[in-house]
Amino acid sequence: MKTIQHKMFGELAYYHGWKRAMNITLFGHEKTVTLNIEAEDDAEFEDAQVNAYHKFFNDKERLLNLAEDAILNYYLEVYEDYRQRLDEKFADKMAPIISTKDEIANIVEPKQLIFPMVFDENVRQVGFLLECTWEPEHGLAVKFEDEEIVEVGFQDIVL
Repeated sequence: MKTIQHKMFGELAYYHGWKRAMNITLFGHEKTVTLNIEAEDDAEFEDAQVNAYHKFFNDKERLLNLAEDAILNYYLEVYEDYRQRLDEKFADKMAPIISTKDEIANIVEPKQLIFPMVFDENVRQVGFLLECTWEPEHGLAVKFEDEEIVEVGFQDIVL
């Protein structure tokens, strides 16, 4: 496997993007996620990716707190629809009635922070991918642009 040492991203290995494991704190729990910097195997990263990484990690705590709030708010908007579609015995497991960040921590699992190729040097974009109990097929994503959340939804909003 091809590896590099990047001055901003650190040590990365190439496997369908440049990746490494890293720890984040979400909902009060430390979790290991995959950092994924999208690029070909030549490791020519866009300036926008480097800038997005720098800005995101300089304000990581605030941005992850925003993500926590956005995930909870999104869930509160959609969970009743999921409960109606699920058999009663699965509803409480897959789409439980909750109201706090502590509770939602039990039904989401952070997996990946993606810094995509955006082809616009003026846009800093970050995608945060999670698995969730209520949507195992499509997962959950939080999309940031210029350090603000612009969308929460299925993972395809950032893939």
